[in-house]
Amino acid sequence: MDAEFLTSAFKEGQYPAPDRPEVAFAGRSNVGKSSLINSLVNRKKLARTSSTPGRTQSINFFSFGESLYLVDLPGYGFARVPVQVRKSWQEMVETYLRTRPTLKAVIVILDIRRDVTSGDMDLINWLKHYGIHVVIVLTKADKVSRQQAKRRSNLIAGQLAGMSDDMPIVFSAKTRQGREEIWERVKKVTGLFPAPRSPVDSPP
Repeated sequence: MDAEFLTSAFKEGQYPAPDRPEVAFAGRSNVGKSSLINSLVNRKKLARTSSTPGRTQSINFFSFGESLYLVDLPGYGFARVPVQVRKSWQEMVETYLRTRPTLKAVIVILDIRRDVTSGDMDLINWLKHYGIHVVIVLTKADKVSRQQAKRRSNLIAGQLAGMSDDMPIVFSAKTRQGREEIWERVKKVTGLFPAPRSPVDSPP
């Protein structure tokens, strides 16, 4: 199934029709959210990556075949973004999360090298309060050793004790570690298709 950009939305009336399950992606600015989305759908530039944190200012919808929407939410926690802009992002995202009937899960993305912040905690608690399934993904695993990744994963799992039903998924956009596990979680919460094959997984 092919993935393609569908639309950018700033308010509820601009969302696509709620005619299929969808999974949203949320995380602090510059945590590797776009790279994760691109890796999942085997596209290099579907979701735009940027070295400038805070660039994504809208809710971006991507279609995956005719069975699923992937939704890129604006990053949070970037201090240089004006307060009024951050407030408008928060209202926009909260409206989406509260009102979208086809939202099945939010993949909360954390940098494996960083400790969980109060902003991360607030988001996860907010999602749990509204009964939204949370999948924790720890990105940039290639930036640390395998031993460090295991230690950091266990540490973060401890920091999130009682806030997530599953262990965090360790992920690297560079090596694709964790990609299939993320798709298995998506499949579980949406009841849909198997994961799309990675080019490196395809038979010769």
